[in-house]
Amino acid sequence: MNLYENSHRILVALDCIIFGFDGKALKLLLIKRNFEPEFGKWSLMGGFLEENEALESAASRILFTLTGLHNNYLEQLQTFGAVNRDPVERTISVVYYALVTIDDQDPVTLQAHNASWIDLADKPALIFDHDQMVETALRQLRYKAAMYPIGFELLPEKFTVPQLHKLYEAIYGVQLDRRNFSRKVIATDLLRGTGEKDETSLTKKGQLYALNTEKYQAYLNGYATFMPELAELAKP
Repeated sequence: MNLYENSHRILVALDCIIFGFDGKALKLLLIKRNFEPEFGKWSLMGGFLEENEALESAASRILFTLTGLHNNYLEQLQTFGAVNRDPVERTISVVYYALVTIDDQDPVTLQAHNASWIDLADKPALIFDHDQMVETALRQLRYKAAMYPIGFELLPEKFTVPQLHKLYEAIYGVQLDRRNFSRKVIATDLLRGTGEKDETSLTKKGQLYALNTEKYQAYLNGYATFMPELAELAKP
């Protein structure tokens, strides 16, 4: 017995906004479409929800398909459901954003999907409502990176304080006082010294750190806030 036989069928899509950091700039992973609709234009990576699939499983599948990575930071952002957002058929999109380490990507996988890392500042116009999705995700990233230290997800396993400083400047698009930033980060106890040094650095600031995962989890659980003063920079 079909209790919903008089209801309309609507497609559910998943779109993934994938952020990366190359040591200098915040980047987006975009695809140059080689299929219709909007052949030849830039878009986010997406796909449709399968019949027996949970939303987060679908988002993880899409992320893995494009990057070859599992277990990255992945968060549901928002649902976009304007009636005419897709010119082909009525489609509701559930949007996730992910934070990945660019160096961990498989370039062959990216090439196979016609995907490229593009500086956020140089982002081309995207199809449908994807530009709006990216703007919404960036605001959320800026807020969450202030309250919780999720920005560390964009760094390699070992990093220097100057690299972390450059990352947060890239996220917020402003210059942050270096000494003040370093002092506050060290006070969080999130950094664990490795005893190693960045061989390309000529100063003591080249000391390599790793993330204190136990402390990091405490921040994610809300037992402390990272740099709440930065949350003001998340506002439009």
